[in-house]
Amino acid sequence: MGQVTVRVGGYSHPVSCEDGQEAHLIALAAEVDRRVASVKTMGGSYGEPRLLLLAALLLADEVHDLKVEVAQARAGVAPPPGAAPVPAPAADPRLAERLARVAERIEGIASDLTKG
Repeated sequence: MGQVTVRVGGYSHPVSCEDGQEAHLIALAAEVDRRVASVKTMGGSYGEPRLLLLAALLLADEVHDLKVEVAQARAGVAPPPGAAPVPAPAADPRLAERLARVAERIEGIASDLTKG
């Protein structure tokens, strides 16, 4: 089992992953870190668990929107007029599942941090 330490929101977190998935996990953590940074720009003072929760919610919202768009595309429903074009999804069709697992892990980390 692989092990990496990722930095999100200025905090280091050791995370286990499947062998060979270390670079992918680091890239996912970088995306979460970008979301944490965007939450910080919104103002307010949040602790790490709250920042991680808000970043996870931003990611979940984006995944939800993408799922709706995919369902509409499969059903042949045209996007509303003036809707911004959505960039092509990444080559990995299981991205939403992976993001959901990452969000669960983040919630577990946040839960562990609030206990300690």
